[in-house]
Amino acid sequence: MTTLMNAPLAPLLDRLFEEADAASPATTPSVAAYWSGLSSEERARLVRSKTDYLDFYARLKDIPLAISREAGSLLYMLARSTGARTIVEFGTSFGISTLHLAAALRDNGGGRLITTEFEPSKVARARENLAAAGLIDLVEIREGDALQTLSSRLPDTIDLLLLDGAKALYPDILKLVESHLRSGALVLADNADFCPDYLTWVRSPASGYMSVAFAEDIELSMRLG
Repeated sequence: MTTLMNAPLAPLLDRLFEEADAASPATTPSVAAYWSGLSSEERARLVRSKTDYLDFYARLKDIPLAISREAGSLLYMLARSTGARTIVEFGTSFGISTLHLAAALRDNGGGRLITTEFEPSKVARARENLAAAGLIDLVEIREGDALQTLSSRLPDTIDLLLLDGAKALYPDILKLVESHLRSGALVLADNADFCPDYLTWVRSPASGYMSVAFAEDIELSMRLG
């Protein structure tokens, strides 16, 4: 049996996924008016913006913006099977992906997960969830803009990087972390199709990665050399 499949984590994840499935910008009172006033083109522009992302995601602070159950299982399996001990995550939100990664660290015998989130209320929710799961001791949550929080004090060697924050920042976050990625390290980028520049880079033969579109909306890359 694994940490992922047992209490207290398994029932906690069931509840969090149910809440995430029920939440949407259109039906959440604190977000609905703002969301309904945006055209589909404006929503797409904001998701891709490198200048408006702080305001955009701050307005969505009550939305989990969670990974799918399948993506969570994938994160756990990849971190577990590669024996990951050091993980960096961009975009904590309510901590659902963080819980899967921390569970893998626990079952790998321990390690360190650095995750970053700029919205204070989400940091608080993530801390509560990690504490409830008994995994908070493995996780360092850095509050603030990831361009600053991940610019220093990173482990010498990183085994896995998850990109699941503001999509336009994926290339910038990768550059901050890249020199710390060990040979064979995995990089998972959720909804990477919203950042063509990122896909162009990791799929280029000169980039130092082997990369492939995986599942419905994940780009899975491996650091070479």
